[in-house]
Amino acid sequence: MVRPDPLAKHRFLVTLDPGDAYLPPAQAALLPLLAAGAFQEVTGLGGQLEVVSYAEGGHNESVHQLPLRYSWNRLTLKRGVARGPGLWSWYVAGLGDSLGARRDGAVVLLGADGQPAAAWSFRAGLAAKWTGPDLNAEQNAVAVEQLEIAHEGLSQAGLDAVLRT
Repeated sequence: MVRPDPLAKHRFLVTLDPGDAYLPPAQAALLPLLAAGAFQEVTGLGGQLEVVSYAEGGHNESVHQLPLRYSWNRLTLKRGVARGPGLWSWYVAGLGDSLGARRDGAVVLLGADGQPAAAWSFRAGLAAKWTGPDLNAEQNAVAVEQLEIAHEGLSQAGLDAVLRT
């Protein structure tokens, strides 16, 4: 049995349409040309289930753990190259609307061949926080902006769905 090599975490895309995680390989290859930014780092892929302890009377060997609700981490995108004002426009759109400008999206991990290998879709995302680059004339560093996305849930696309042709 041949085991596949582990996926490297340095090749990925972030898009603002969850359907992008299911594109055929030929179309997925076009995503870097259309992406709103080239991100250096994505953190926050995760969530947690809040659990309440309930001690049942007369049942002394354990305490019941009852599920209450899920909460999702904010996705934090750090980028070094902007390819247009799309992300800034999304953030500003949420400032003037009490409901915000919600967007679905996906984080797509690419394999060594550049094709999608795994993907996580998020739904009802809001551009919750934007941080501009730190500027310093004494440093020769990349100007990095940050965008935090608050969302209402993650789902992982299976490898067979991602690689569907």
